[in-house]
Amino acid sequence: MSTPELSVSGAVATITLRRPEQANRLSPDDLSTLAGHIATLNTMPEVLVLQLRGEGKYFCSGYDISRIGAARSVNFEEVVDALEDARPVTIALIHGGVYGGATDFALACDFRLGVPGADMFMPAARLGLHFYQRGLERYVSRLGLDNAKRLFLTAEKIGAEEMKAIGFLTQLVEAGELEAAAARLATTCAGMAPIALLGMKRHLNRIGRGVLNVAELQQDMRRAIDSDDLREGQAAWSEKRAPRFTGR
Repeated sequence: MSTPELSVSGAVATITLRRPEQANRLSPDDLSTLAGHIATLNTMPEVLVLQLRGEGKYFCSGYDISRIGAARSVNFEEVVDALEDARPVTIALIHGGVYGGATDFALACDFRLGVPGADMFMPAARLGLHFYQRGLERYVSRLGLDNAKRLFLTAEKIGAEEMKAIGFLTQLVEAGELEAAAARLATTCAGMAPIALLGMKRHLNRIGRGVLNVAELQQDMRRAIDSDDLREGQAAWSEKRAPRFTGR
């Protein structure tokens, strides 16, 4: 069995779930590893994008059902919240099934790219499990109340086309185009001005949860106004060239 792997290439980091023989089911040790990877990336200002992917047929089948209620050093909810709050822009590459808590793991990402043949379902009610607060909030804020009720209260499985229609997938591409589409999106985001990019990601998520801190928003706006990056962006726009941002 292999724990999730972190790799970094320039401004783009990748976390890969590496338990394909178990549909990338997450164990307590995996949660600790994922929390550590996210904490590490939060200290790396050069990393602007984090991709999340799985090996094998499935994206992820969620947390190990047999371990629900067992002692663990990091709770599932804490890891998913940490992913939503992570410094970099996050992209989930959903090449196959995404089930249970893994659906919330994907919803915590800023973008979710999927392919035909992917599917999802949330079996919490069928298992007798009551889902946690921010997971419920993510479902409602991203998918709408009616879709959240349908998925949580019926445990219905839906396919890729409907995942796109309700907003679970932000982009649906052909299977052979997933890697290229993710690379284009990562390159686009990594080419933006870091102060504005990461600040707006943070505050958009807070607005979505109804917890915007106006003082921190205004502080980040002032930081962007005073930045070298804004002046570089203005110059590049005027000169019709690609900007060269430094994050300062």
